[in-house]
Amino acid sequence: MYGGGEDPWHLAERWYERRKYDITVAALPLPRYRRAFEPACSVGELTRRLATRCDEVLACDRVASAVATTRQRTAAAENVTVRQLTLPDEWPDGSFDLIVLSEVLYYFAAPDLDRLLDRARTALEPGGHLVTVHWNHPVPEHLWTGIEIADRVTGLPGLSLLADHREADFVLQVHGRDLADGSSPPGPAEREGLV
Repeated sequence: MYGGGEDPWHLAERWYERRKYDITVAALPLPRYRRAFEPACSVGELTRRLATRCDEVLACDRVASAVATTRQRTAAAENVTVRQLTLPDEWPDGSFDLIVLSEVLYYFAAPDLDRLLDRARTALEPGGHLVTVHWNHPVPEHLWTGIEIADRVTGLPGLSLLADHREADFVLQVHGRDLADGSSPPGPAEREGLV
């Protein structure tokens, strides 16, 4: 796909994509994150938005040209690092308080999907957030729909569903990693003492 152009899905141009990215960032339960990981960053459109809410963003893609485009588009953001990694075999060191899996999980067969989700859950700090966003229409190369991905992630132990946004076109969920005592992480209203 990337051989035919820098942005084969027109992610920077389409209102659908820009709106979806804005909804994704608006759904984040915290105003600021310490360290975020965005696998499958593609051409960096969501990466640029995440950079405004995070002290550090590590973005990756398996396609070298996508990595180069993301580096170019985020060059002014000193808090963004972009690497070429192939999931689930390659995974960065350390932990994260935010992991965003956008438009990627439906490409993996069940065993690799389970490994990737296990790696994400393990790398997520207690109280951290896992965001998943996926197209919900059938596509020949997609092994799952957005609803199927959402159901699979919701069934993972140690995560609590904090937000579930569903439209005909995509499904966006935010899960929180359970705290050390096994309780669910607080939502925005609880954090501010409103409930």
